[in-house]
Amino acid sequence: MTFVSKMSSQLVASRVFEIFITFIIIVNSVLIGIQVTHDNEVITFVQNVILLIFTFEIFVRFVAADNLRDFFRNGWNVFDLSLVIIGWIPADIVEGGSTMMALRVLRVFRVLRLLRTSEEIKLIVAVLVKSMKSMSYNAMLFLIFVYLYAIIGVSIFRLPEPGAISGAELQRYEKLMEVAPHSPANSPDPFGNIPEAVFTLFRSLTGEDWTDLRYNLVTASEMGVIHVSPTAITTYHVSWFCIAAFLLLNLVTGAVINNYQVAIDEAERKRKVAKGEETEEPGEYKLEPVEA
Repeated sequence: MTFVSKMSSQLVASRVFEIFITFIIIVNSVLIGIQVTHDNEVITFVQNVILLIFTFEIFVRFVAADNLRDFFRNGWNVFDLSLVIIGWIPADIVEGGSTMMALRVLRVFRVLRLLRTSEEIKLIVAVLVKSMKSMSYNAMLFLIFVYLYAIIGVSIFRLPEPGAISGAELQRYEKLMEVAPHSPANSPDPFGNIPEAVFTLFRSLTGEDWTDLRYNLVTASEMGVIHVSPTAITTYHVSWFCIAAFLLLNLVTGAVINNYQVAIDEAERKRKVAKGEETEEPGEYKLEPVEA
């Protein structure tokens, strides 16, 4: 290890350096919020100085790494390096409001550097990443139920188009809009098409006005606008809420809790290995010699 690499490693491991970078990250995050509404030359100058500090930090961590592969194996290094590169892109390099807005939004992601200021926050982020990987089958199951219920909802609850009806049917529809309008009033038919039905089901999942949806459909049934019994309407909404809110969401919660425990065990094992208290991988056992 060269002298520069050794010094860089000591600096990265220094508690004072870590506290200093954390302070800079907090200042940078506050200034990003201020710049949204109030921007001036002083704030811009301070932000440029902070960018230089971040650049120095990522350079030190690069030098301290054993090799190039070891540096890029760390996801936080890749994340911080990306933000530093984005920060050095001149604001006037391109013309066009949408492109400049995209660059500004990307620079705002510097705030996420706060996620690496605490080991507990790093652990939570690791849990989220693990959970995203392990919840693919849960998401597939959820999408299947959403699609199934959306098709059923559109098939039996879709209201007639006002322009396609006339006479008594149109009068019943207009009366329905008076006594039981969509909630909110400017929203379309909750089950007018598959995308809108999917959003309606998601809204029901959050507990937002799902009972109002049921009451409006019951009123439409009683007025003869839709031809389905109130019992079927109630069964549809209650069954969806039970499946989505109590079953599917609990599966997600269970996956997160399980991955949280796994991440805690891994962090504890790495800590013991670093201290020399543990040298064996989990699940490996030594074979003791049998005495004659």
